[in-house]
Amino acid sequence: MLGAGDLADLTAFRHELHRFPEVSRHEAATAGRVVQALAGLNPDQVETGLGGHGVAAVFNGAADGPTVMFRAELDALPITEISQAAYRSTIPGSGHLCGHDGHMTLLMGLGRLIARARPARGRVVLMFQPAEEDGSGAAAVVADPRFADLRPDWAFAIHNMPGLPLGHSSLKAGAVNCASQGLKIILSGKTAHASLPETGVSPGLALARLIPAIAGLGQGGALGPDYRLVTITHARLGEAAFGIAPGEAELWATLRTMRDDQMAALRDAAMDLAQGEAAAQGLGIRFEHHDDFAASVNDVEAVAVLSQALDALAMPHDAGDLPMRASEDFWRFGQAGTRSAMLFLGAGETHPALHNPDYDFPDALLAPGIAIFHQVLRDLLG
Repeated sequence: MLGAGDLADLTAFRHELHRFPEVSRHEAATAGRVVQALAGLNPDQVETGLGGHGVAAVFNGAADGPTVMFRAELDALPITEISQAAYRSTIPGSGHLCGHDGHMTLLMGLGRLIARARPARGRVVLMFQPAEEDGSGAAAVVADPRFADLRPDWAFAIHNMPGLPLGHSSLKAGAVNCASQGLKIILSGKTAHASLPETGVSPGLALARLIPAIAGLGQGGALGPDYRLVTITHARLGEAAFGIAPGEAELWATLRTMRDDQMAALRDAAMDLAQGEAAAQGLGIRFEHHDDFAASVNDVEAVAVLSQALDALAMPHDAGDLPMRASEDFWRFGQAGTRSAMLFLGAGETHPALHNPDYDFPDALLAPGIAIFHQVLRDLLG
């Protein structure tokens, strides 16, 4: 077990990560801090630069057996932190406001326990994954040729969850996170002098019509197999000038569904609607796709392993409000043939919500989170 000195060290490590947040695809210094901390744990193998800035530490057991992966995320958010903490972000416009600093620390604590007592069999992979927040990181890691040699039989993750009682877990098999995708619609016409708008081609009317029309394709409601939600997140028309009739416009929308096949249908419907409006107004149109998250599904057997671990530790758990609207890219590992599951560990009923500017991972979750991972490891690998 970890002692008070271990927890003090790990808390200091989390605070150091918190002070220097890096957004998706820019986590080079964070990865460097992880590699430096891993060196003292003597892993048998360390891979860097996985799928971008990903880091994987491998610890071999005494005999052959399955590979078990535990995953944390490296990236922070492009949000300014509002905090009086001594360890608040030192990077303007960036903050660890989703708790990935805490998730990395859970893996580092697990690494300390493994370094002191290797598993009886198999091997453990501690995966520090890049770019979760934009949905690209897990897919990039899986696509990295080196991942073939690391491919786990089992994969587990913990995400802290404000709104749940501290230390209480939400866990269920099946669908747990929605699929989501960012759709950018770019309309092009022709600028004109503001006194002669008829000599140009303005996308203004098309933009005004598309905002309610595309939002109307998915109005939310109860989560279920046919759930669809479209959120308009940004719109821009022309230049910020009084003398120019606009010649271009952008509309950004986040599409959200419970199933991947529904996502494809919703995306196609939105693009068809936009193409029809552009044609009617004599506009050019192109699309960009961003932040592509597959729907997350927890494997039944992997959920059973987590549930057994929670019961062994006498830690309360239930299905809670799962599935949830928010998206997660952890399922990319499950799509690669791994039995995978994520649980959501309560950060406190009144704790600031994820992505809020005043959010901070509770240090009180370090010990229970590490204990859950360690119990899973012992149950699977001895």
